[in-house]
Amino acid sequence: MLLPERTAKRSELSGHLSAWRLRQLRLSAGLVLVSSLAWGGCAGIESPGWMRSATNRVQRTFNGEDSVPISAQEREERLAKARIHWQVGDEVFRGATQKPREAAAKDFIQAAKQFEKAAKAHPGSAIAQDALFMQGESLFFADQLPKAEQAYGKLQKQFPNSRHNDRAAARLFSIAQYWIETERAGGSKIMPVNFVDSKRPWFDIDGHGIRVLDQIRYNDPSGRLADDATMAAAVEHFRQGKYADADEFLTDLRETFTDSDHLFNAYMLGIRCKLEMYAGPKYSQLTLDEADKLIRQVRTRFPDRMQEPATRDTIAKAAAEVDFRKAERLYVRAQYRERRREYGAARLYYQQLLADFNMTPYADQATTRLAAIEPYPAIPDRPLIWLTKVFPEAKRVKPLITSDSGTVLR
Repeated sequence: MLLPERTAKRSELSGHLSAWRLRQLRLSAGLVLVSSLAWGGCAGIESPGWMRSATNRVQRTFNGEDSVPISAQEREERLAKARIHWQVGDEVFRGATQKPREAAAKDFIQAAKQFEKAAKAHPGSAIAQDALFMQGESLFFADQLPKAEQAYGKLQKQFPNSRHNDRAAARLFSIAQYWIETERAGGSKIMPVNFVDSKRPWFDIDGHGIRVLDQIRYNDPSGRLADDATMAAAVEHFRQGKYADADEFLTDLRETFTDSDHLFNAYMLGIRCKLEMYAGPKYSQLTLDEADKLIRQVRTRFPDRMQEPATRDTIAKAAAEVDFRKAERLYVRAQYRERRREYGAARLYYQQLLADFNMTPYADQATTRLAAIEPYPAIPDRPLIWLTKVFPEAKRVKPLITSDSGTVLR
C-alpha cells in the first residue's frame, strides 16, 4: 500500500501531466491549422494526406463536433443523455404554453437551458438540430430576443440545410423588425444604453436589426424571406440617410432576386438613392448615369406600372431631375472655361447643353452666353508675349559646331 502523502503527490503529478498534454494538443492543433492554411494557399500543391486528416479533425473540433471517432456504445450514451434533457425541456415548454405569457417566462427560460444541454450532449446530430431550434423558440417566447437571435443564428451556422431554416428565418425577421420599429418610434432617445429591457440589445438597436436582416439573406440566400430581408434592410438604411448602403442592398436585390415581389420598388427606390448620392456638379457624373439607366429599365420592364399616373409622374420627375443635374454640370464647366478666357471650350459646352438638354432652364442661359462670347477668340492671346523676345531663355542654348562635312550641328 502507498503512503497517503506519496499518493497525493502522484495525483498532483498526474494532474500536471494532463494539463501539459492538453496544452501540447492545443498547440499542435493550432500548428496544423496554420500549416493547412499555408498549404491551401498554394494552388498547384496538394497537401499531404496526414495533414488533410489532421486539418479535418481540427475543423471538427472548432465546429463543436467530435474531434475523434466515437464508438457505437458512446454514441448511444450521448444520445440517451440528449434525449433525457430533451424530454425534460419539452415537458417544461409544453407546461409553459398553458400559462399566461408573463407567468410562463421563467418556465420558458428553464426549458431553453434543457434544450441547450441536449444540443451539447450529442453535437452534430438530428436531436441537436431540433434542440437548438427549440432553445431559440423558448427564448423567443420568454422575450429574451437577443439570446433567441443567437440561438437561431447558431442553428443556421451549424446546420445550414436544417429543416427549421424557414421557421428560424421567420423568427429572426420578426425580431429584426421589432428592433427597428421600436428604435424608429424613439426607443433609445432617453437612454442610449439599454440596461432594463431584455427584448432589445444593449445599444445600436436598429443596427442590430439590420445585421440580423443581412444575416438572413447570407445564411439562406435561396430562402423564402431572403428578398424580404434585403428590401427591409435597404429601406432602413434609406430612412437613416445611408444612401450608399441602401443602394448596395437594392442592387443586390435587383441582380439576385429577379422574380421578387419587391423588384419594382427596388428600382424606384434605387433611382432615388442614386440621385441622393450625387454630390454636385464638381464631382463624378456616374450616379446620374446609373439613375438614368434605371429610369430606362423601369419604362421597359414595367409597362403595366407605367400606366399608373403616380408611377408615370414619379418617373417623369426623376428623369427631369437627371437632365437638370447634367445640364447644370455642363453649364458649370462652360462658366469655368469662360472665366479662363478659353472661349472655344466654353462654346463647346454651351452647344452640347443646347443639343442634349434644351428643355432645362440652363438652355436659355447657354444661349445668352453664346451670343456674349461670339466675338472673342477661341484661344486667348498670351499676355506680354513680346517680353519673350526681349529676354533670353532660362535654359542655355548649345553652341553651333561646324563639322568637317560642312553641316551645322547643334
